Formats: sequence, C-alpha cells, structure tokens
Amino acid sequence: MTRKLKWGIIGCAGIAERAVIPGLQQSERNEVAAIASRDLAKAKETAGRLGIPAAYGSYEELLRDASIDAVYIPLPNHLHKEWTIRAAQAGKHVLCEKPIALNAEEAQEMADACKVAGVHLAEAFMYRFHPRYAMIREVIASGEIGEIRGIHGTFTFNNAGDKGNVRFRKDWGGGSVYDVGCYPISAARLLLGREPEAATAQAFFSPEHDGVDMMASGLVEFPGSVALTFDCGMWAAFRNTLEVLGTQGTIEVPSAFITQPNGGSNFFVNAGGSRREVAVPDVNQYALQGDEFARTVLDGVQPKFESEDAVRNMRVIDAVLRSAETKGRVTL
Repeated sequence: MTRKLKWGIIGCAGIAERAVIPGLQQSERNEVAAIASRDLAKAKETAGRLGIPAAYGSYEELLRDASIDAVYIPLPNHLHKEWTIRAAQAGKHVLCEKPIALNAEEAQEMADACKVAGVHLAEAFMYRFHPRYAMIREVIASGEIGEIRGIHGTFTFNNAGDKGNVRFRKDWGGGSVYDVGCYPISAARLLLGREPEAATAQAFFSPEHDGVDMMASGLVEFPGSVALTFDCGMWAAFRNTLEVLGTQGTIEVPSAFITQPNGGSNFFVNAGGSRREVAVPDVNQYALQGDEFARTVLDGVQPKFESEDAVRNMRVIDAVLRSAETKGRVTL
C-alpha cells in the first residue's frame, strides 16, 4: 500500500474548509489527520463536520503531534512567517497560503528556515498544478500565436460590505494586491519564464477598510519589452481572466485561476483567422497540488516550484505596492 502524507491544518479558515481540505481528502497521496484552532470547540466542530480524526485547541499542540508529516497554513498573512518557521523547527513540511509573507525579506527568512530544518516549503498557488497551464505553455511554445507581446490578467470580487474581514486589516497584510493581484503576477512569471525588471501601479486605498488597497491596476515590465498589465480588487464586479497577446494571435482564459466544471475551465486560441476551444480535464487543482507536494516529500521528486519562486513573487508584489504608495515606477 502506497504511503500517504499525513496533514495537520493550522486554523479553520474558509479557504481550508471550502477547498484545500476537500482537495487533500480527494487526492491520492494525502490524508488530513488533524486540525487546530485557538478555540478547541471550533476545532472539534470543524473536525467532526469534515471527517478529520483529531482536533487541537492550539497550534502548538498540533505541531507536537509526531504523526503529522506536513501542515497547511491558511492563517492571516501576518502570521505566515511565524507559523511556517515554528512548523519547520518542529520538523513539519509546510504548504503556506498565498501570499507567502508580507514581503520578500520575510519570505526569504521562511525559505531559509525550512532549508535549515530539511523540510519542503511550498506556496499554495493551486492554479499552477492544473494541466491547462502546461497546455497553454505548449501553445505558446508551438509558435501558433507568434511572439508574445503582452499579458493581461484580472482578478476582482466585491466583498466590501464585510467590514470585519481579515483582508481589510492593514497590519495583517490586507489588500487586493496581496489577496488576488498575486495571481496574475505569478501567472505572467510562469508563462514568460522570466523575472520582471520594474513595476508601476495605481491603487484605491479605502479609508472605510483600514486604508488597504481595495482596487489596484498595474504594469509589470519584463525583459524583451514584454509587459503584464493587470487589475485586482475587492470592491468590484467578479472577474478572473487571463489573455496572452501574440504577434499572430491570442490565448483567452475566461476563468483563469478558479476552475469551473463541465468545460468551464477551457481556454480559447485565436489564430490564423479562426477561434478554437481547447478542452481541459475537469480535475480538482487542490488535489493535484497536494499530490505534487506529497511526491516531493515522500518520493524525493524535484518540486515544480522551489521555495525561492515564492520569494521572487514577493519581490514583485513589494514593488507593486511601493509603486502604488509612492506613485512612481519601481525597479526590481
């Protein structure tokens, strides 16, 4: 029987309950063995509802559980560094929710701590494990749409009425760039295979929401005179799209980061005067993320994304936020 990776979940966040825990439970190489909350009653209720064997009333208790191989951290952004490092020191591999930290310096500290402890650290960008991104890269590599001239990404939603949301706490790492702008930034780096040179951004910092950026628009410059343009927001109509513009055509991804069933995750190629729909499998990208993590830990398979990738993504986020605050172009 193939060994499975035993997971502990640090916190009862919505993303953990809705997506990551079910994904791990549906995966081939993982099992969710425990969940922790600072409220034991909440941990027990969540564990009972989701079929998790053990519940703990503190994160420390979970880290002391010798049967746990890895932890998933969906805590507010300002807690990512502390609990990633504490988990690493306890010998646990770490899957940390995006953005991995509040800045690149923190991300580097986390990556270094995990290397010293000999544990694997990954940032939870689940979309990267869906096969359609490999398929998109194949279309680009084939030359069907010509040379890439630009990428445009969007990720917006409207949650402005939920004034108590952790995304609206500035000191906790709130704001739309951290929460959803990180996706098109990551995707452009993935598809181009290059690191940016500069960033320029404009943002709406809302006094009603502790001064966090509720909407931001940006330009990220890559080598070769190629750029990502993007917008992200938490006080706007819902969108999550990606377009790759080439000299001979385009690739459109209508639901770029969140998968949709029954063909809703397909993408379109416009080239040579025709438009074709590319069918992609209906798969659980959270389960695929978990299985990739398990292969790295259990089988020693080289990870698709090293921890340094998360550090590099944070450098771009840092530049975007600095540009929005100073209203100037920031070089990386």
